[in-house]
Amino acid sequence: MSETLERWGSKRAFILAVTGAAVGLGNIWRFPYVAGENGGAAFLLIYVGFVLLLGIPVMMAEILIGRAGRRGPIQALGALAMDAGASANWRWLGIFGAFTVFCILSFYSVVSGWSIEFLVASVNGQFSGATAAEIGAGFDAFLASPGLLIFNHSLFLFMTMTVVAAGVSKGLERLNNLLMPLLYGLLLLLAGYAATTDGFSTALAWLFLPSFEALTPTVVLHAMGHAFFTLAVGACALMAYGAYMPEDQSLPKAAVAVAALDISVALLAGIAIFSVVFAQGMDPAEGPGLMFVTLPIAFAELPGGVVWLSVFFLLLLLATWTSAINLAEPMVVTLQGLGCRRSIATAIVALSVWLMGLLSAFSFSTLADFRPLFGRNVFELVSSIPPDVFLPLGGLMIAIFAAWVMPRTTAMQALGAGEGGYLLWRNVVRWVSIPLTFIVLLGGLL
Repeated sequence: MSETLERWGSKRAFILAVTGAAVGLGNIWRFPYVAGENGGAAFLLIYVGFVLLLGIPVMMAEILIGRAGRRGPIQALGALAMDAGASANWRWLGIFGAFTVFCILSFYSVVSGWSIEFLVASVNGQFSGATAAEIGAGFDAFLASPGLLIFNHSLFLFMTMTVVAAGVSKGLERLNNLLMPLLYGLLLLLAGYAATTDGFSTALAWLFLPSFEALTPTVVLHAMGHAFFTLAVGACALMAYGAYMPEDQSLPKAAVAVAALDISVALLAGIAIFSVVFAQGMDPAEGPGLMFVTLPIAFAELPGGVVWLSVFFLLLLLATWTSAINLAEPMVVTLQGLGCRRSIATAIVALSVWLMGLLSAFSFSTLADFRPLFGRNVFELVSSIPPDVFLPLGGLMIAIFAAWVMPRTTAMQALGAGEGGYLLWRNVVRWVSIPLTFIVLLGGLL
């Protein structure tokens, strides 16, 4: 099969696209509550370290496979494996990656639909003057309403797939170029507002002054896993983007830029969220409900809180929208590689993800007692096993393929960092990233 003819229009477009894939629920929803449960600054310090030793090297491995193959993940892996004299069965890694993204996007779309509901509620002033009990009860009632969940899930998926159907330059690139700067602008606006609250200094100390007594093996393991989840590595999504990468772009510089932008989103979101939480004397370790219960309570009691809560949920919606678009693209590319037109491939992906998402939406009501595995319902399964097990397993196989299977000349050319840069990257991946990824996988399994 011939190489893909599509390319990102500029180096900036590639960086924004990969950042758009990485930035989403992991930064704005998952990072704050995971940091809250794992000691704040201690978790942050370890997390940043693992981004450098684990996230960036494996991200580069995934992108360079796509850049070297210039095809969809399945076709690129198969062709590169044959060039190396290895088994063509490596192409199954691309299929596994597509399945992983499929599972993640199915629950991602449901949770992202919550942000639509909460944005509308915020703009309408429904949280103004509401008590903690009323907000908590309202969230529970929303989860128990399958009709509302399905409507918002359907609306979010429609927003996502219409952009994907438009193609790389007219769809993904155009929207990323528009929404990513807007997202950062809103984040800076929220962080500026946070600086005016009484909890700002407490939030900064909690995020940036580590207490090493808080470091435990569990904290370290959570930090490793989050470095994987937040950078969107391990599902072959970035492999598809590597296929569109401009010829003259430095992959290492692009990967570092993406990681820096990704971490900055998590930090700015953490500052904004925890400043408000501490200003109201609330507990930062509130778990997953931090976003949809704790924050509305906290903002509702602050001057101008209704406006700022609306800005926050708009930010969350934009972040999840760009991330979902960039997660859907690899599945569409995979089907295109099998002979489907983009429009047909997009329709197949949209319908499949929508149907799978219904199981997650019903997990809070009709299917609440349906617990097919490990005593968990469908939503709990698809929101834990793919991120905690499938992503590290995929990342482990990607790293092994790039650092051990791919021909040295091919990998070096795709990396674009010269022989010295290639050897440094390869040694880090072989002797640091792969063992660490294996530990993340074991942690997810256990």
